[in-house]
Amino acid sequence: MTSPSERDFPAPPTEGGAEAVDEHANGHSPDSGEAPSQVEVAAEEILTDVAALSAERDEYLAALQRAQADFANYRKRVQRQQEEQGTRAALDLVAKILPVLDTLDLAVAHLDSSDEAEPSTVAAALRQARSQLIDILSREGLERVDEVGVPFDPSVHDAVAHAPNDDEEDNPGSKIEEVMRSGYRWRGQMLRAAMVRVRG
Repeated sequence: MTSPSERDFPAPPTEGGAEAVDEHANGHSPDSGEAPSQVEVAAEEILTDVAALSAERDEYLAALQRAQADFANYRKRVQRQQEEQGTRAALDLVAKILPVLDTLDLAVAHLDSSDEAEPSTVAAALRQARSQLIDILSREGLERVDEVGVPFDPSVHDAVAHAPNDDEEDNPGSKIEEVMRSGYRWRGQMLRAAMVRVRG
């Protein structure tokens, strides 16, 4: 028959029993290796996500930079085309005005050779209109080629008449003796060669 003290109080655990209970309570067996904690697993996942997002960001940034470069090139190309179209349009317009200048030149030359003592109001108005038109076009880039006595240059002169040089030893080479129709340059580009008579 057991005594009350032995019946009410269980016997103490055997050696090593407390450690076994603690290990089972913590979820680890005494022989298992160290398993990664939930914090470490979450950190690995975060690092993987950050690397993927960084790669995606770099890809989008490169695409944006390419788009910006393409747009800048497109804008320059369009601007250059617009400038070229504007230059061609201005060149065509000035070329169409040249016959008007030729007519005004002939009219003024006729007035200068007339025997009138005093020019009429119509003649004065004609000279003024011609002068204003030439001034406006000159400010925009039109250059007149009508010099006399300069050396003949086939790039700006069209020789339609030729006279022998009487003093070839003193003045060798061909010179412009008379400009029969003025030539013109437009912003450095030869628009029409001058029709000239050459001596020499």
